[in-house]
Amino acid sequence: MKPKLHTILGGGLVAALLGLAALATVWTPYDPLRIDLRAKLRPPSWAHWLGTDEFGRDVASRALQGAATSCLVALLTVALAVVLGLLVGVAAGFLRGWTDRVLMAFNDALLAFPGLLLALGVMVVVGANKWGIVLALSLAYTPSVVRVVRGTVLSLREREYVEASRMIGNSELYTMWRHVLPNCFGPIAVLATSMFGWVLLSESALSFLGLGVPPPAPTWGNMLSGARPYMLTAVWLCFVPGVCIALTLLGINLLGESLRDRLDPRATRS
Repeated sequence: MKPKLHTILGGGLVAALLGLAALATVWTPYDPLRIDLRAKLRPPSWAHWLGTDEFGRDVASRALQGAATSCLVALLTVALAVVLGLLVGVAAGFLRGWTDRVLMAFNDALLAFPGLLLALGVMVVVGANKWGIVLALSLAYTPSVVRVVRGTVLSLREREYVEASRMIGNSELYTMWRHVLPNCFGPIAVLATSMFGWVLLSESALSFLGLGVPPPAPTWGNMLSGARPYMLTAVWLCFVPGVCIALTLLGINLLGESLRDRLDPRATRS
């Protein structure tokens, strides 16, 4: 598949996800929380495009609202992880010495835990809610950002323009802010794109396990969890959120590959 097709297909899928998430904040075909027991477990029809669940709630409306919830959690998590990772990674890579050793020792300790396991531990402490998920997943993915930023800064700190900034009397803080930090955005953009998909998958996994956004608020994960008893009798209940997750991850991965090819000339040549 050519890089241009990667960009078109990946960008189209991600744009569709963000568009549907934005639409769900202002309009859904039905109230995602409205229970209608007379219409429970109805297959897809003109009235309910993607059918109804065991409580008669419209699956299409719940999938749209789930997209909005998942996107909000993923965006906030990625933003917080990137900000924390940039601050710690730039400080560790540029200042070196004991600062680098202390920060990286703590970072490596967090990195030793699997991300989802660390998030589960934090969720037990802060509780199962939207903001708890953001905090838990941010702490789980920040160490990866720190590693990437530190490696980038270690290569940048020896460049001529950084030495020139020091020689003309600029402070270390100004040099980091003006000359080092802007050059970290390329690798971080690629990592943040991939991380968006990882966070969506992790949020769905936590919701599936009952540790995500508490019901009746819909997320793709708890929709899959609720569909388990009806996999044979109402297949659309697990098909809809499963396809939403799969297409979203496909689009994010294709877009991440396209960004990597554009921002890393060595990968393009190879």
